[in-house]
Amino acid sequence: MKKSHPFRRVMLASAATVSGIVLLLTLKPSSDPGGAQAAGALPQQTSAAQESAQGGAAAKDGTFTGDTVQTQYGPVQVRVTVAGGKITKAEAVQQPKGGQSDQISGNAIPKLNKEAVTAGLGGTVDAISGASYTSAGYGKSLQSALDKASSGAGTGAAGGGAGGGAAQAATVTGDKVDTQYGPMQVRITVAGGKITKAEAVQQPKGGQSDIITGNAVPKLNQEAVAAGTADIDAISGATYTSAGYKKSLQSALDKVPAAESDKSSGTGAAAPAPAPATTPGSAAGSGAAAGGATSDGGGTYTGSVVQTEYGPVQVRVTLTKGRITSASAVQAPKGGRSDQVSADAIPKLNLEAVTAGDGDIDAVSGASYTSAGYKKSLQSALDQAGG
Repeated sequence: MKKSHPFRRVMLASAATVSGIVLLLTLKPSSDPGGAQAAGALPQQTSAAQESAQGGAAAKDGTFTGDTVQTQYGPVQVRVTVAGGKITKAEAVQQPKGGQSDQISGNAIPKLNKEAVTAGLGGTVDAISGASYTSAGYGKSLQSALDKASSGAGTGAAGGGAGGGAAQAATVTGDKVDTQYGPMQVRITVAGGKITKAEAVQQPKGGQSDIITGNAVPKLNQEAVAAGTADIDAISGATYTSAGYKKSLQSALDKVPAAESDKSSGTGAAAPAPAPATTPGSAAGSGAAAGGATSDGGGTYTGSVVQTEYGPVQVRVTLTKGRITSASAVQAPKGGRSDQVSADAIPKLNLEAVTAGDGDIDAVSGASYTSAGYKKSLQSALDQAGG
């Protein structure tokens, strides 16, 4: 029978413990926090973006448009607005459209826009499920926009750098075109020789027209910005609306040269250029109306921002001889279902404001919160006009 040797067992146990400690010390560098950060760094992030995130080369304030990225289903192009070293707004100037692409882009783009703002200057966006090609194109165009922000090379809508294009923008309203189903009137904002925004001031409404225009007008607006001209395709099922839109759009474009020459005095064909979306608005600072009110009892006034359950609403109105001649939403709830609700409700509320001539307008069915916010902001704009 073998004798037990307690001392030997102790020595063996101690040796095993020492070996384990040595092994742990050998493996420690791979779990170092710095190593973990390096492992998690996104390879597509450029050095300029990384410097911005780390407080190095700060991005310039302004609006920057990324390169157009061709995907399997169509082009994607992203524009970002940078203020105070942060992305305050991201939007797709171009996106895949037609057939199933309309549904995919309609779902993915708002989410990608939100991700871009959340991620900031040094971040990237995650692919949206079911929209891998669009997501990849968005990410590439976004990065090129951020590269321009870091270098100060602003392009596209707002021109270069802080406030570059904003001071040169002109907003022009086209002629009203009567179609078989109702009037159509288009307003565009032009900066740096490009259409940066298009919207319908008036459009056919009532019955089936509400469905048709709710589907067609957002697409026509997008086409106008992408094309930069009135040479846009008609929307299937909305032939008359499309034709009226194109005519009014062309008349607005015809007025642009006069608007550019007269904008400094607030006269001529152009409607006043828009004020920053964050400005609650005063008679002296609500857009490009010279000093707010004009001698004929008109002017452009931006109402207060009204926070609703689904997002902010802010309304701008233009008055001529004391009457509302145009109304538009500077801000509206967006993201997810809100995009569809706002796209349906805002044009109707704009038209109601012009038709009613005051803040006593009806709520749009299915958009009670947005309607209530719209009415409050509209009334605050009218209060400024009357004050």
